[in-house]
Amino acid sequence: MLRVSLLGEQVIADDTTGTVLTRSPRSVALVAHLVVHAGLAQPRRLLAGLFWPDSTDAQALTNLRRELHQLRRVLGDPPSLAVTGRDLCWRDTPSSRVDVREFDLAHQAALAAEDPGAAVAHARTALAAYRGELLPGLADDWVLAARAELDRRCVELCDLICSTPAGDPAAALAAARRRIRLRPLEETGYRTLMGLQADAGDRAGAVSTYHRCASVLERELGVVPAEPTRAALRRLLARPGPEVRRAAATALVGRAAELARLGERWHAAAAGRAGVVLVRGDPGVGKTRLVTELAGLARAEGAVVATGRCFGSAGRLPLAPVADWLRTPALQRATGSLDPLWRAEVARLLPAARPDGGQATLEAWQRPRFFEGLARALTAGGRPVLLVLDNVQWCDEETGAFLAFCLGLLPDAPLLVAATLREGTPAPGVPSWTAQLRDDGRLTELPLGPFDAGGTALLGEAVAGRPLTASDREVLHAATGGYPLFVVEALRAGDAPPTESLGAVLRARLAQPGPAAREVAGLAAAAGRDFTLELLTEASDLDADTVVDAVDELWRRRILREVGGGYDFTHDLLREAAYQQVSPPRRWLLHRRLAQGLELLHADDADAVAAQLAEQYARGGRPDRAVTSYRRAAAVATRTFAHAEAIRLLEAALALVRARPASGTRDRTEHAVLDELAGPLNARHGYSSPQLQQTVERALVLAEAAGDPAATVTALLAVFSSRFVQGRTAQAHEVAERALELLGPDAAAAETGTAHFAYAGSSVSLGRPAAAVRHFALAAARTRDLPRLPVGTRPDVHGPAWAAHAHWLLGDDDAAVASAAEAVARARAVDDPYSLAIGLAYAGVTHQMRRDGPALWAAVSELHALCDRYGFAYYREWALVLGGWSRGGAAGLAAAQEGVANLKAEGSFARMPYWLALVAELAEPAAARATLDAALAAGEARDDRWWLPEVLRLRAAHDADPVPRLRAAAELARAQGSVALRRRAEADLGVRLPS
Repeated sequence: MLRVSLLGEQVIADDTTGTVLTRSPRSVALVAHLVVHAGLAQPRRLLAGLFWPDSTDAQALTNLRRELHQLRRVLGDPPSLAVTGRDLCWRDTPSSRVDVREFDLAHQAALAAEDPGAAVAHARTALAAYRGELLPGLADDWVLAARAELDRRCVELCDLICSTPAGDPAAALAAARRRIRLRPLEETGYRTLMGLQADAGDRAGAVSTYHRCASVLERELGVVPAEPTRAALRRLLARPGPEVRRAAATALVGRAAELARLGERWHAAAAGRAGVVLVRGDPGVGKTRLVTELAGLARAEGAVVATGRCFGSAGRLPLAPVADWLRTPALQRATGSLDPLWRAEVARLLPAARPDGGQATLEAWQRPRFFEGLARALTAGGRPVLLVLDNVQWCDEETGAFLAFCLGLLPDAPLLVAATLREGTPAPGVPSWTAQLRDDGRLTELPLGPFDAGGTALLGEAVAGRPLTASDREVLHAATGGYPLFVVEALRAGDAPPTESLGAVLRARLAQPGPAAREVAGLAAAAGRDFTLELLTEASDLDADTVVDAVDELWRRRILREVGGGYDFTHDLLREAAYQQVSPPRRWLLHRRLAQGLELLHADDADAVAAQLAEQYARGGRPDRAVTSYRRAAAVATRTFAHAEAIRLLEAALALVRARPASGTRDRTEHAVLDELAGPLNARHGYSSPQLQQTVERALVLAEAAGDPAATVTALLAVFSSRFVQGRTAQAHEVAERALELLGPDAAAAETGTAHFAYAGSSVSLGRPAAAVRHFALAAARTRDLPRLPVGTRPDVHGPAWAAHAHWLLGDDDAAVASAAEAVARARAVDDPYSLAIGLAYAGVTHQMRRDGPALWAAVSELHALCDRYGFAYYREWALVLGGWSRGGAAGLAAAQEGVANLKAEGSFARMPYWLALVAELAEPAAARATLDAALAAGEARDDRWWLPEVLRLRAAHDADPVPRLRAAAELARAQGSVALRRRAEADLGVRLPS
């Protein structure tokens, strides 16, 4: 059975097995053209000219034959595809399923059915098949025409379902919403949805629909809804007397030069130079208004425009602006054309596309692939894209990192990010990614200042709707300082120029609505971000009708605006002013009610609001519930590799837990939070992090105090990793010993295997290779069914990779080579880049110890590429040192020194004598002596003794009498059982010491 999917995606697959047969855009498009004209033979010459218009007739026919041959090779000879020497034709057969044909046949059946119920049933079948636009991402003329016709039929079916008496109300509501998505500028759809919502008793939803309609028409067309739509709202609100009109939108004045500069940057981006334009200025200077005007220009030119915002208050999911962009209908449709690999990455971010909740992961190497999936989704439609990002001073770290990655990955994409930045507001995450873009020449900054007296007067007259006297102009500019927000709000608060501060003007504006509207404004301010009528109703003391009327009044006064199905304040300063007018005790109550409302409304999707719940409960005096929500929100953050956000959330939970009175319950909760915190800390900062050290050491104390052996062993192994990477070798080994003692002979194999692994690794560094080999073998036997070690690596890769060093020290060169090769082969077999990096890094050390230059260079070259692609910092430094040693010369020395310096800066002192010895081999004699002396000191101070015999041997070359130091090197190697290093020292001595 053949399955051809052309709506919302482009794929031809085996419907029985699910195997994808082809995703070739050309092949799928050829089939699509035949499907659209099913039953009608298409002449070969017509198809050749259509698909290869720039080729000669002969060449076009040759291309068609080649494409057809390839298609038949992939598909076989499906009976649906009729091929003759003159033409091609698609025929419906039972052996093929085609979504376009399923839609067409159901559409015809719906129009032909005499029974209304049957007509609706056929219409719903058709709409189920219509999963998206035809061939998303393609813009050939025939595709556009066919797409428009299918789109028209879909609208026709939506109208049929909505207009059928006694139909399914839920189906009618869904059809009306779908119609609006298909025809967002047609008021008919909004009126239909309002009527259906009113019939269902959802007055709040109907009013929100009107607000959305008005906002879309104002933004896109600069008009207000027509009289029939306004009359529908009046009936809903049951308002007698004349219609209460919404305050007029403020025209853009006085910014022609700035808008022209934005337009130039936009056209450069649309032509294939991706970048960011940052409009920066004081609060209220008009940054958002200017970028909104640019968005209108881009839409008028046929671009995709997607908007997102950052918030000053915590409680929103990381990468939320990116999620907002991807929910834009045009980008949603384009995402359907992506390969499933990239759609799966997008599904990590968008909960609606992740019904199973996704899988949490702490494997940081997957983050670039996740970011690449998001970047591809944003640029998949083949049209220029403008991404608006408001209030970037509050941008979360992950969104900033994504923008830098996206523009680095797709520098030639027709993509522009237009961001606004409030001056004077702390922006902890902004400098790093903007500095990177500035260095790459991808950042354009546009400072925006207040108006001069002339510009202030122009704006004042536009808002007031009348000329201002010379005196009024002077007063207006003097009072407002030329800040557009101050000018607009002052004149909306009163017809005369203001005589008070901006804060007083905003308070006066908020005092204009009635008592219920003022109460709702305070509740909305406590919500802090996008909020819905349902949430306000659930959390308010007022009845639903009163809340609806209050929100409508605030919307008409332009205190609130409709945003994505919810509402927000028209300016952050208005929200702040509204919140300040709520008394502290009242705030406490509002936050608690909002938390309870969020829980009720999102009972089936608590993950989406976990961070908001945490913040609301924390401010509402419920720390117990806040801690639970913080932990849940942190787990959600790790699904999108937002480790910085996960750390912030868990630290907030930790602060609340530690504020509780001492008790066993408190300690158990603190231990659980610390366990959850260790993973993100490691992913973000590595095991050398002092913060991670404090976290795991505290977890160990709590586990011991609770008398919990299992938790103690887990904590011990985490402490081992921290101490070992920091270079505290003996202390790490003691921890591994203690873990083995606690486990005993009857413990689970996986737990003992991990402890043996830790014991073996520290034994290598202590200069005990024989013990290391024994314990690596025990670890391998006991971790066969363990997918990951607590350190985050695969035991079947990390174990043999590290064991190779011990084998070589014992003089078993063949075993060392085989063990290193086994580790790399297993990493390749599981297609795990991080494991492969580990295998290559340890193999590089093995090849260096063996002085196998070609093998070392091959391993290091691949390791470098992996580290650059996936951002593996720690193993990147190994590659630098090993690669520098392999290359030699001044360049090699510089690379090796850079690697060592980076390791020291990270606090990673494990193996430092070895790294310093490699640097010394490249350095001039005086520098080499000093470096080797530092290596000896580091080895003794940190008990990192495995390479000290070699350090002594190298240092002897700089002595007037090398014999004493060479003898010491040989004796130390013999004491350690390091056969290979003993042989080197004895070779330099010219004698063999007795065993």
